[in-house]
Amino acid sequence: MTAATPAPLPSAPPGAPPAERFRRAYYARAETDYYFDGLGMVIFLTIITCGIYGFYVTYQLVRRSRDHNRRRLELLDSATEIAWQQAYERGISEELRPNFERIAIYLGVLRQMTTDFRDPGIWVALAVLSGSYFISIAEVVAFVLLDGDLIRHDQAEGAAEAELAAVFARLGQSVPAPDPARVKGKQNYAGRIVATFFTCTIYGLWGTYNQMDDMNKHFLSNWPWEDALARAVQALAPVE
Repeated sequence: MTAATPAPLPSAPPGAPPAERFRRAYYARAETDYYFDGLGMVIFLTIITCGIYGFYVTYQLVRRSRDHNRRRLELLDSATEIAWQQAYERGISEELRPNFERIAIYLGVLRQMTTDFRDPGIWVALAVLSGSYFISIAEVVAFVLLDGDLIRHDQAEGAAEAELAAVFARLGQSVPAPDPARVKGKQNYAGRIVATFFTCTIYGLWGTYNQMDDMNKHFLSNWPWEDALARAVQALAPVE
């Protein structure tokens, strides 16, 4: 499993300028956006260890979902603050106020998600206590929650990205609009749960694969947009 470059930096201190907050959130990508390489090998290791390696996978799945959401909230929030400052200085803040108000609503969804019960250590403990050969009851529940989290997260951040793209365009910076088709569809949870238990949890391996692959694809759609936003932010509020 690998994480995305660029290299990590410590979290920004409280009260840091928005440009510094943005920079640190951007460079924290390597710490949060864990990309699973060799998905087939991960499943193979889970099988030959009788599901033990799967607990490690579950830990990483829950952790990266939680940490990615927190980082993206900080990234988008600081970029919004920078854009508002620029709009105010140029005398166009009232013109763009509806965009900023909509962004606040979308970021509110991401902020609310940070309060959800997504502690990876506790979820692994629950998985161990409810363990089965390939996948536990707790892991099935966790995968259902993670799938819903990804959909809700992507819808909110994609909407915020679209608004930010329009705002930065008005500020003279090119940031592409996100592709709305990137938001994945909801899984058939009932069908997957039934299939998992009727196959003595073997089908759960496919669910594990989906969880790894879906978030991998999410990262691949996020990173180029983030890079474009970083260039726009650097142009407007350079950090030495």
